[in-house]
Amino acid sequence: MSINGMKLEDNFYSAGKVYWDGIEPTLDGMLGGFTMVTSPDINASTRFLTKWFPQLDAKKSAVKESTAEDTESTPSPAETTRALDCGAGIGRVSKHLLLKFFDTVDLLEQSDKFLAQTKTYMSAEEYARVGNQYNVGLQDFAPEADVLYDCIWCQWVVGHLTDEDFVRFLVRCKSALKQPNGVIVVKDNTTSSDECDADTNDSS
Repeated sequence: MSINGMKLEDNFYSAGKVYWDGIEPTLDGMLGGFTMVTSPDINASTRFLTKWFPQLDAKKSAVKESTAEDTESTPSPAETTRALDCGAGIGRVSKHLLLKFFDTVDLLEQSDKFLAQTKTYMSAEEYARVGNQYNVGLQDFAPEADVLYDCIWCQWVVGHLTDEDFVRFLVRCKSALKQPNGVIVVKDNTTSSDECDADTNDSS
């Protein structure tokens, strides 16, 4: 839909960019002040990914416990060569989760100052395993034809897409998965009702 020649989507995305441009490139900024969620968040994500990538145990993961529910219906092991961190921010999820699984992690983040901070936030050894850095919004991301992923991780970011762009994004990501066991993970919040709970501050 357009008003005076401008698509409503343009206002939606530009408002979101303005919001994040005003956020400090810190852990506190990435989590909106809720830094206490980091440990339970990473631990839960580790248990989840271990179902798909049991090789993590061979890498001496700090998280070794799993519930019966965690181990049910375990799929075939996937490779652990390359992952994509969507909405990477300063690299919180890459540092504490994805780099413990994958040899190389690419970063997708629209904020250039967040991407610049990853080099400081990560150790030198961790940063050396960061691959491509895509300084673009998810709605404009086009995977490279010669780069395939074992895992595409989307955490607390897809709410910044319109429904139509979210579907298009998933279709593009599917084409970038390594077959047959590549996975797309969407970890996000849900509302307690079927109603849209819009945040006009950050366009989510």
